[in-house]
Amino acid sequence: MMFPRLLSPFAVFVVCVMAPCHQAKGAEVDTNHWRLVWSDEFNEPGAPDPAKWNYEYGMLRNREKQFYTRDRRENARVEDGKLILEARKESFTNRADYTSASLTTRERAAWVHARVEVRAKLPQGRGVWPAIWMMGVDKDHRGWPARGEIDIMEYVGFKPDTIHANVHTRKFNHTKGNGKGSTIEVPKPFDDFHVYAVEWDAQRMDFFVDGKKYFTYENDGSGPDEWPFDEPQYLIMNIAIGGTWGGQQGIDDSIFPQRMEIDYVRIYQQDGPTTQP
Repeated sequence: MMFPRLLSPFAVFVVCVMAPCHQAKGAEVDTNHWRLVWSDEFNEPGAPDPAKWNYEYGMLRNREKQFYTRDRRENARVEDGKLILEARKESFTNRADYTSASLTTRERAAWVHARVEVRAKLPQGRGVWPAIWMMGVDKDHRGWPARGEIDIMEYVGFKPDTIHANVHTRKFNHTKGNGKGSTIEVPKPFDDFHVYAVEWDAQRMDFFVDGKKYFTYENDGSGPDEWPFDEPQYLIMNIAIGGTWGGQQGIDDSIFPQRMEIDYVRIYQQDGPTTQP
């Protein structure tokens, strides 16, 4: 997401878990070039797989209005072969008027130089702010934005046909007014599933929707302030409500509940050694 994450320091182990390679709807990957190293197809109903996913918890950042809950089926569950993240209008812990979920692979898995692909259908309406994004493992307590942030997909409900990609580093970020990013028009991304993806190596990072590339961020060789992306990044998927960007035109309370549905998450890497702790 486009604004600083106020995350506590943590110890993390970087894991890349091997998974069997198989094809399913939406797959557009050259398997001669990429190999599947981690995935969740969400085939088991109930709670998200705790071996793969952690929950963020509380009211965390960006003056957002939702309380992220932990292990609460109303907000995060697997059903009908999909992960459901659901934002609801309800009072919670006497602190928030909305609940939602944010799932992360932090302390479960992280990757360096990969293709990250998520097939998802987005929520809709004024005030929603869903995102599929990555953060660098903060092993040296560098904080944001030094460890890097990759926003594979961001969406704000008051721009209903626009998908955003953004990259944040110490050198380039919105607080300096020089953030790097782009947009693509996707009509009604809440009506259908689309494949949101990033591919990155040591030289560049390319962003796609349904196989169409619309943004590239290149390593100019000036160092980690500009390119911290040779270190592991973990994945986050969430629905925020309101906040400094999502709430710029207010929140329409008549829209709730709202869901982001995720058909699958797949992580590919090129031939070579798998990242290890």
